[in-house]
Amino acid sequence: MDEEVILETNLSFPLYKRGKVRDIYDLGDKLLIVSTDRISAFDVVLPNGIPHKGEALNRLSAYWFNETKDIIPNHVVKVVDPRTVLVRKAEAIKIEFVIRGYLYGLAWENYEKGRPISGVRLPGGLRKAEKLPNPIFTPTTKTEIGHDVEITRDDVAQRLGRKTAGEIEETCFRIYEKASKKSEEKGILIADTKMEFGICDGELILIDELLTPDSSRFWSLKDYEVGRDQLSFDKQYVRDYLNSIGWDKRPPAPSLPNHVVLETSKKYIEAYERLTGEKFRKMPNKKG
Repeated sequence: MDEEVILETNLSFPLYKRGKVRDIYDLGDKLLIVSTDRISAFDVVLPNGIPHKGEALNRLSAYWFNETKDIIPNHVVKVVDPRTVLVRKAEAIKIEFVIRGYLYGLAWENYEKGRPISGVRLPGGLRKAEKLPNPIFTPTTKTEIGHDVEITRDDVAQRLGRKTAGEIEETCFRIYEKASKKSEEKGILIADTKMEFGICDGELILIDELLTPDSSRFWSLKDYEVGRDQLSFDKQYVRDYLNSIGWDKRPPAPSLPNHVVLETSKKYIEAYERLTGEKFRKMPNKKG
């Protein structure tokens, strides 16, 4: 590997949590979040890192948090460096809120088997990767270990109360609508995306990451064609490779070959450049 990757950091602050991708440090009423170059697939962290992935995630999240702050506040205080952000500490809501605009991934698998997705039943006759008549809200549980589980809108309402659940659902649709419009102007379709929320000082805010290649499926608009797999700028490329070699999706995960690592890095950087309109400047990696 020609380019060094950051798989783990060890800063002088107390470690709050080490997630699948991010190292989080406790600064009292704030958190310092470092996006490493780790990559996970099917809820398992892979042995390889992806060069510059952490920078692309952090920068793109910062871009989208800024673009959507007119819809809902977020946790960002300051972007410290390309892979690090200072945020307000919030009480995280342990649900992942997924908006799907196209029939793909788990939604397509369920649809082929005649099953609903998070309680949502879709009309018959749809094809793989087809644009849905309207975007759908398909929340899941958020688990640190193992696979997330689909839950319904009613499940969310029972956990959070109807008012908060309704506010979150409406916010998700508004963000997806705004981001989809901006992205299409840049030649990218957002097939689906995941959002996370928390409560800070009694206020509902966006947390974690937003509209990145880790949390979303980004497709090339000019290459889009219903009924087949799509040219994407996200980690679907890694998932597809792992499926092609027959991995059973249980740890330990296999290492990625060099060409998959490098192509994935290119996809993350291209997603950033297309969506923001900015040139991605690679930063020398310094181990913390």
